[in-house]
Amino acid sequence: MFQRQQLPNLNENHRIIDAKNIWKRYDAGGHKIEALRGIDLVVRRGEVVAVMGPSGCGKTTLLNCLSGLDVIDAGTVKIAGQDLKELTDNQRTDFRARAMGFVFQTYNLLPVLTGVENVELPMLVSGVRPSLARKRAEEAIAMVGVGAWAKHRPAEMSGGQRQRFTIARALATRPQIVWADEPTGALDSETSAGIMDLMVQLNRQNEQTFVWVTHSEEVGALAKRLIRMRDGLITSDTSEAPPALRATSPLRGEEDRELARND
Repeated sequence: MFQRQQLPNLNENHRIIDAKNIWKRYDAGGHKIEALRGIDLVVRRGEVVAVMGPSGCGKTTLLNCLSGLDVIDAGTVKIAGQDLKELTDNQRTDFRARAMGFVFQTYNLLPVLTGVENVELPMLVSGVRPSLARKRAEEAIAMVGVGAWAKHRPAEMSGGQRQRFTIARALATRPQIVWADEPTGALDSETSAGIMDLMVQLNRQNEQTFVWVTHSEEVGALAKRLIRMRDGLITSDTSEAPPALRATSPLRGEEDRELARND
């Protein structure tokens, strides 16, 4: 099994995802399928990570297990220092609502709600005051450039506009991690490029961690780090960030140099 080089001196505060020996099995007609087979993975705060591989390789399963949407059979997953196994189902749901945002290929916008109502809904469900939820929703919508469509329903929007509202919904709670599963799979190439450029820009501005699952080599090329999977295993892990995607703030640059020395 391929295993990326460990970072023994990496400060715990720099780890947003710390997964060790993850196993996930599914029952299929009387026999078990090993979807994940002992995966180890550390992701640092502020990284943009793309996970690629053929269909059925385990990449979406990995995203679901790391985010707590699915329960692992063995191993440990810590997100921002929190061991997901220590949480009840309700606590995991609450933790996801506070610490994570999700962007999916199918948008998952409610058709009866306007754009701004879709963005604020998760915050209202988690108990945020309506006035604050609306304020954060409007800020997130402005950030992704679809403010003029805030009062429109999804059926009145293009695919790119709907995906921007999905990203706004993911960002409105100010999560530490944004998970994206095939975020451009339903979009044309021009719209896809705009959506991915937007997420790269948001990563630079907010230093949030992005984890993308994708089949697209073009999407993978935009990531600071590219992980390839096959048969439930990580087969390669390229961590060198392209110069154009390196953070530009002096503080972030110093942190990156410190991490490089520790590596």
